[in-house]
Amino acid sequence: MRPIPYRPKSSGRALLLIAVLLAGCAAGPAQPPSAETAQPLKLGRIQSLEQHGVTVHIAIPSDDDASQFFGVNLAEHGLQPIWIRVENDTDVGYWLLPVAIDPDYYSADEAATVTGAHLPQDTVDRNRAVFRANALPFFSKPRSAHEGYLYATHARGGRFVDIRMSGHLHSVRMRFAVLLPTEGFDYEKSALRQMYAHLNELPDLSVPQLRERLRGLPCCATTEDGTGQGDPLNVVLIGSGEDAIAALSASGWNFTEAITVDSIRRMIGAAIAEESFLSAPVSSLYAFGRPQDIALQRGRSSISQRNHMRLWLAPFRCEGQAVWLGQVSRDIGVKLTTKSPTLTTHVIDPVVDESREYLLHSLLHRDAVGRFAFVQGVGEAGQDRPRLNLTDDPYFTDGMRLVVWLSRTPVPPDQAQDLGWNESADPAREGRGESSMVPPLLAP
Repeated sequence: MRPIPYRPKSSGRALLLIAVLLAGCAAGPAQPPSAETAQPLKLGRIQSLEQHGVTVHIAIPSDDDASQFFGVNLAEHGLQPIWIRVENDTDVGYWLLPVAIDPDYYSADEAATVTGAHLPQDTVDRNRAVFRANALPFFSKPRSAHEGYLYATHARGGRFVDIRMSGHLHSVRMRFAVLLPTEGFDYEKSALRQMYAHLNELPDLSVPQLRERLRGLPCCATTEDGTGQGDPLNVVLIGSGEDAIAALSASGWNFTEAITVDSIRRMIGAAIAEESFLSAPVSSLYAFGRPQDIALQRGRSSISQRNHMRLWLAPFRCEGQAVWLGQVSRDIGVKLTTKSPTLTTHVIDPVVDESREYLLHSLLHRDAVGRFAFVQGVGEAGQDRPRLNLTDDPYFTDGMRLVVWLSRTPVPPDQAQDLGWNESADPAREGRGESSMVPPLLAP
C-alpha cells in the first residue's frame, strides 16, 4: 500500500462538489492542497492510497462547508460527512464495510430525519433527496469508479478512517488519519508544523545509536524553566507524523484541545456534572525546552478518569523516521492545586507502568506495531521510595521506556518483533508490592 497523488479519472457530480467544498469558490476537479493550506504533519485535505489495484481518496469538509452544502447544520446534530472516492481497476467486485469506519454511521434517510426534526416537511423532503443523491455506494464494481459521502458521527480535531473492502477471495484495507481544522486544538497552536518541515535535517541514528541516545535522555518532564522533575518520559514512538496519527487514532486516542477560557469552562462543567470530555485540555509539561507538541487521550464516561499522553518531536531521527518522546499516565481523580493555571489537576495512577503497557497493548490490538522494545532511562523507583511529580502525586516504576516502531500497514500482534533489549515489569505485580524487575533478555 502506498500514498499516491490525487488524479481524478472522472469529474462526477460529487467530485465537483467536494472540490467546491475544499477549495472555496474554485471550479473544476479537486486538486491536492498547497503547502500553505496543508494541515500539520503534511496531512492534506484530500488523502489517497492504493492497494492491489484499488485506489481510495478521502476528505472531510469543515462543519461550515458541510452545512452550506447540505443546507442544515450536521455538526449540531452529531453528524459528520466523510467524502470517499473508490477507483477499482481490478476484475474483482468489492463491498465496502462502513462499520469499520464508524459502527454508528447514519443512513441517508436517518440523517435527513435527525437533522430535520424541527423543519417543515417539505424542507425535510428536499434534504432527504440531497442526502440520498450524495450517499456513498457500498459496492464497487470491477473496472469502475464512484464517490459519495458516508454520514458518520461527529468528531472534533481529527479522526481515524479505516477502509475495509471485501471481495471474493480478496480484501483491501487502508488506514487514514485526518486532522480537522478547528483552531482550538493544541497541535494547531504549537510549533510542530514548522519543526516537522525540517525533519530531514535532523541527525539520523541507527537502532543501536538510538538505544544509547534514549538511555541518556532526562528521566522526566520539567517546568517551563527546566527545573523540577515531573511525570516520567516513559514512551518513545518512531514513525512519520502520518503513521503516528493513524496508529494512535486507530487505537482510540483522541486529540486534545488547547487551554482556553472556553475549554476550561467546559472542563469544569464536565467535572461538576461528572460527565465525559473526550478532548479535555492537558496542562503543559516541558522537554527539549518547550511544551508538548501534541497531546492525546483516551477518556472514559467521567472527565476524572482518562489515559493521556504528551509527545515531543525529538531532535534526531532513527533510520530516516521521526522519533517522538512521550509521557503517558492514567488519571484516576481530580484535585485542587495552585500549581496549575486551571487551579485543578488530575491525580495520576501511581503505577505509571500500567499506562505504558496500556499504550503498547492498545497499539498491538489495532495491528499498529512493527517492532518494540524497552530501554532503561527513567530510573527505577519502588513503592518504598516513590517519586513525586510536579503536583506532588507519588508514582513508582521499573525505570523502563517503551519504544515502539509504528506501522501504517496492519501487523498482527504475534508478528510484532520484540527486540529484546530489556523486559518490563508486570504492573499488577508492582501494585501488589512484589518484585518488579525481571532479568533482561539481553545485557543492559
